[in-house]
Amino acid sequence: MIVRRLARPLLSTIFISGGIAALRYPSGHKPMAEKAKPYLQKAGVPTDDMELLVRANGAAMIAGGSMLALGKFPRLSSLGLLASLVPTTLTHDFWNETDPEAKQAQQVQFMKNVSLAGGLLLASVDTEGKPGLAYRTRMLGDSVGRGAHAAKLEAKLAAANAKNAVL
Repeated sequence: MIVRRLARPLLSTIFISGGIAALRYPSGHKPMAEKAKPYLQKAGVPTDDMELLVRANGAAMIAGGSMLALGKFPRLSSLGLLASLVPTTLTHDFWNETDPEAKQAQQVQFMKNVSLAGGLLLASVDTEGKPGLAYRTRMLGDSVGRGAHAAKLEAKLAAANAKNAVL
């Protein structure tokens, strides 16, 4: 569908451009990354080299954004981008900001990331009109159930025929 061919690259542009910036200028992202340090530590992520984490997140954003833009594994790449967005979103802690202008700027960035997360969630469940895994599993279960029921009826019929043949 034409909408998917347009929407995926549009959604991925911010991740690709942000990822390139993180790879090229990791020191510029380091102050914001430091804000995510407590959350990363709680998740068990080693935080000894924050510049390396900034670069790794940037590389993940470029890879996921490129795959999404090209339509390669779009559901998986959307989930990967969503995972890379979480620590970034948590750095925009507008609730701790005292300066009204800075608070507004952080709130806008936070809400932008929340909106991107919504778009990524939609992209992660888009089956392109094909049946999803849950539907296919349900149909397989129904098919197996119908097959078992048919086999049971066949067995009863065969037993009745055998009984009638003996009489």
